[in-house]
Amino acid sequence: MTETSIPRAEQSLDEEETATLAVDGDDTEDDDTEADDDTDTAVSGARSKKAVGEGDLFRQSEIAADYVEGLLDILDYDGDIDELVSAGRPMVEVVGERLQNLVGQRGATLEALQELTRLAVFRQTGTPSRLLLDVGGYRANRRKELAAVAKNAVEKVKEYGEPVRLEAMSAFERKCVHDVVNAMSGVASESEGVEPNRRIVVRPAD
Repeated sequence: MTETSIPRAEQSLDEEETATLAVDGDDTEDDDTEADDDTDTAVSGARSKKAVGEGDLFRQSEIAADYVEGLLDILDYDGDIDELVSAGRPMVEVVGERLQNLVGQRGATLEALQELTRLAVFRQTGTPSRLLLDVGGYRANRRKELAAVAKNAVEKVKEYGEPVRLEAMSAFERKCVHDVVNAMSGVASESEGVEPNRRIVVRPAD
């Protein structure tokens, strides 16, 4: 089995941990059909089964934007905050200079901030949120890098006919890779292991 590595994002703050929300993760064997997801959060280990309307989603993004704005004030960071609804989920984007410390090594700090923001939304609405938080365009850039990693793995699988085992990734990163692999013929992907060492194996399709 071939081992491949992933390009590393610039390192800044140490990785933060958040134990406030249970993360119901990721992938093809769970709920990988959801748009763009990294971590499908469940509060107290339960998913919300109730459909959420567009207005409610935008309300979630507004609550999240207010929370993020407060964090930026506390941390003394400047950034423009946009709240929107995209692909059926609330989103908040922070744009500005010198925001890398809010992203952290391979997005670790960003993931922690996202979980805190989702918790803030839950506390006001009582509904688990699939809010996606992005800072400085990190997620868009990371998707491009991961698409290249996925395509490279697919090429190796097709050339040698053997599974390719990727480096451990976050749920967001795994989702990006699964999306690329699943769009290609002759190959399949699956996740193995447990967090924080959960990774993807790309293999020939059955």
